[in-house]
Amino acid sequence: MNLRRISRTAVRLPRKHPRTSLQRRLLPLHVATLLLGTALWVPVEKLFMNEIGFDAASVGIMAAVYAAVPPIIEIPSGILADRWSRRGVLIVSSIAASLSVAIGGISTSVPMYFASAFFLGVYFAMRSGTMEAVVYDTVLEESGGSEEFEGRIGRLRMIESVALVGSGLAGGLLAGLTSPRLTYFVTVPLTALSIVAFLKFREPQLHKAAEPISLRGHLDVTYRTIARRNQLRPIVGLAVLTSLIMTVMFEFGPLWLVALAASTVLYGPHWAGLMSTLGLGGLLAGKLRLDRPATVGGVAGLTIGAGLLLTTSTNVVVVTLAQIVLLLLMVVASIHVTRLLHDAVPSTIRAGVASGVGAISWMTFLPFALAFGLVSDTFGVHLAGWMIVGVTALTAALLAREALAHGRGAAGVESASASPVEAARMELAA
Repeated sequence: MNLRRISRTAVRLPRKHPRTSLQRRLLPLHVATLLLGTALWVPVEKLFMNEIGFDAASVGIMAAVYAAVPPIIEIPSGILADRWSRRGVLIVSSIAASLSVAIGGISTSVPMYFASAFFLGVYFAMRSGTMEAVVYDTVLEESGGSEEFEGRIGRLRMIESVALVGSGLAGGLLAGLTSPRLTYFVTVPLTALSIVAFLKFREPQLHKAAEPISLRGHLDVTYRTIARRNQLRPIVGLAVLTSLIMTVMFEFGPLWLVALAASTVLYGPHWAGLMSTLGLGGLLAGKLRLDRPATVGGVAGLTIGAGLLLTTSTNVVVVTLAQIVLLLLMVVASIHVTRLLHDAVPSTIRAGVASGVGAISWMTFLPFALAFGLVSDTFGVHLAGWMIVGVTALTAALLAREALAHGRGAAGVESASASPVEAARMELAA
């Protein structure tokens, strides 16, 4: 079964001015990311939920509804993107986001808001692996290699971070002047406009360059790539671990402030600092060379040190800075690992594999979160911090393994095939 028969017309050779062309081509994705990140309702969601009848138990049920959706939908959405259209799946994700915000805005009861949470889960599941795959393939088509991928996906993360922080401030102001419900209604048209931006995007065609195979064969190749390729397992492990650390810090980071009885006024700056790591990490992506053992050694020391501070420090400022450093470096590492993952798989199954890894990440987070919450509740958040230290140390070890493999002149994984551009050149030369 050959998924990599590249036709002569499927791949263009690199353009004379690839950077300008690539920037122009990715512009619709930048606009879409900005619009989708402008979520004015996020900072006042809990306040609005309280107004329509939520209590602690129903908030927990809503979180379970939201968390259960991505593991179920991620892999089918990735397969759909590979076999049908990456742009089409992104448009569907924007429709799901629009429905989520609209239903949230008109909700007057707890069950109705559950529907909003369901569609929000669909949005994240449809978007995650597909967005990475479409950016990677666009970089390949325009530049002939993947060297610019980290910087380009990092720029998207930066745009998303700016939108989230800015809309967080604006949403709180709007809710204070009017009502929390209005923030949902103002967000709906912005979210819907992202569909227009995606329609303006010219989709790369690398995933359609191979000879079509049956759905069963496609599923089989995707599964075997994730589960049975020994060379890919460390990369999958790194992707899951970096995602786990980031999600845990975003979800549980404020617990340290609670444990230290921090003033309410500090919660805003603390959250803004955590969110800013998405943008700062995006700026550093590609510049911090994680394929060099010396760099990885420094990152390992900083991340493990930051984790250790979370187990001992009782100073709010020190804890906040430790969380920011840990998150910032994990964002950079996650972008680097994303490139390693996409370097290792062919375009025909790229979105499916990336979505599969995303599903594994969600399934790993759920039991870890339950255990972390139990340990925090029983022994305190500082002792639970040792769980983060352990995961951080394992992440550092795997990063060092990949860097050493690169230093020996070998990729950390066995390439699934020659790059599409190289395959095209070989055919044209034949």
